[in-house]
Amino acid sequence: MHITIDEAKCCGAGQCVLAAPDVFDQRDEDGVVVLLDARPPAGQHDKVRDAAAVCPAAAIETHA
Repeated sequence: MHITIDEAKCCGAGQCVLAAPDVFDQRDEDGVVVLLDARPPAGQHDKVRDAAAVCPAAAIETHA
């Protein structure tokens, strides 16, 4: 899995961090998502898919 983020879309809701804290974080100054691991291990894939699904701005994309 490979993850891409569209920072311009991110609204700083933080749902991704709650769903997959080992993969996503947020910038302190504005809450925009920070991608910690663009190619997470297989054990994180379900959490990453959940994070993408709950993102209110659709800023997270996953690629096989």
